[in-house]
Amino acid sequence: MKLNVNDREIDVEAASDTPLLWVLRDHLGMTGTKYGCGMALCGACTVHVDGVATRSCVLPLAAVEGKRIATIEGLSADRSHPVQQAWLELDVPQCGYCQSGQIMSAVALLERTLAPTDDEIDAAMSGNICRCGTYPRIRKAIHRAAELSSKGE
Repeated sequence: MKLNVNDREIDVEAASDTPLLWVLRDHLGMTGTKYGCGMALCGACTVHVDGVATRSCVLPLAAVEGKRIATIEGLSADRSHPVQQAWLELDVPQCGYCQSGQIMSAVALLERTLAPTDDEIDAAMSGNICRCGTYPRIRKAIHRAAELSSKGE
């Protein structure tokens, strides 16, 4: 099967019912996307499929053929994406395990809403669990990323 991952065409040999998460991690070595619950409830496995934040742990490979998949590794090679910059600037992570999923959800939000309100942020991020409770820093970083994006920084 051919996949488009981070704007690269990649041939993958895996059963069509294999969850995308395991293809990314085990077949392609992209370990930035994390396994959390395996039931699409925690958000640690969030990637973008055709620009939509999607839980990869329950998404069969057959469902993404011909679609564009973006992972945390595809945001930028040097952490220059505005969301990554804001995360670093505001020291968002504590343990860090959930952060790639948090970042991918935040990027999807900012791609459709340039200057989200707190309520819009809370709604968009509600499917991402952070056991360390960094939610206030996440919200602040999303606002900062919106500022950075609007300034073209």
